[in-house]
Parts: sequence; C-alpha cells; structure tokens
Amino acid sequence: MLSCALSTVRGAEHIMAMPARSARRWSTSDVRALMDETRPWPRLELIGGELLVTPAPGGVHQVAVVELTRILADYCDRERVGVVLDSPADLELIPGTIAQPDIFVVPYSVLPARDDPFGWPLVTSLRLAVEIISPSSTRIDRVDKRDHYLAADVEEYWVMDVEARLVERWFRDRDRPAATRDRLTWHPNGAPNPLVIDLERFFPSVATRLRRPS
Repeated sequence: MLSCALSTVRGAEHIMAMPARSARRWSTSDVRALMDETRPWPRLELIGGELLVTPAPGGVHQVAVVELTRILADYCDRERVGVVLDSPADLELIPGTIAQPDIFVVPYSVLPARDDPFGWPLVTSLRLAVEIISPSSTRIDRVDKRDHYLAADVEEYWVMDVEARLVERWFRDRDRPAATRDRLTWHPNGAPNPLVIDLERFFPSVATRLRRPS
C-alpha cells in the first residue's frame, strides 16, 4: 500500500506547479514513512487531515531563507529568545499533524537538558514560524498554514512575499495581520531589545544575490 501511495505523491509533484493535495486521509505514520523515502524534497506536511506536497523551491526562495535565518539566529542568540531552525523538520504541534515551516524559533523551555538528545517530538510550541511564499503556495501559506499555526498557539506567524516585497504578520490574539514593506520590528516577550529588519534593504539584497557580481 505504501508503494502505491508513494507513486501518487511523486506523480503529483511532477504534474502540479503548486503544492498538491491528496484526496486520501493520511495518518502521521503514513506521512513519516513517505518522508523517509523522499527527503529532502518534495516537502510533505499533514494539516487538517490533508497531505500537502510542495516541490523544491527556487533559488530566490532559498536565499531569502538563508538570509532571514542568519538575521533571526544572530538576534535570538544575543537576546536569549530561543533556537532558530529551518526545514526539513517534523513538527507535530497539534496531534495528528506534521508541519515544516521554512524557518521557526523553538523556545528554550521545550529543549532537553544539556546531556539529553534532541528530537522533534519535544517541539510542541514555537515562538515564531515563517513561510517564504511563491505564487503557487499563496493559498496554502496564507490560509491553511496560517490557521494551523494560530490554532497551535504559535506566538507569531510571518508570511514573507519576496516578489511583492511584503511581510504579513499574524498573531494568535488578533483576527487580522499587520502588513509591512519598510521596517519589521519583532519584540518577543522577555527579550531585552527588539529585532528591527530593514525590509527596504533586505528584499533588494535577496533579489540580487543570485546575479553575477560586476
């Protein structure tokens, strides 16, 4: 049965230009079995009982992930906010689901003691989740994943649109996002100082990183 399911997922990856949905109801064990065979791509997630299959991203997307991860990691280390990681991952923030945000911040409170091993089952909450969208993933990131992360009590969820040069910030205690194009200020609870990202510099830097230097 697993081989048939795997063929379906791979077929969806090849014929779909957007994250594909499967009509079958999947379990976390089903999805993890597929993940073991297909890592790192396509990215597999299980949200609302649906399998989401996302093909490998483009270069600009990956540059944005690397640059934003670096900025967040420097800040979170300095301000003792948490640990910054990126996917592939296996987060079961809500039982029966699997999420793989592009970038996420794990609170220190859920990390193991110094001599104990780390494992994904330990991560039951996030301080921040970030998705870098593409035209094909707009609905998935702005609706399905937004609802999932807010229901999972993630403190804040960012949807970054590199093409539109826009960041939407969703909060667990608000119905509407805060959208910004110029300056993003993040001040998580307990942090002595805020993080300020100059988006008017960040987005052009991402857009030109893959071009040959003059």
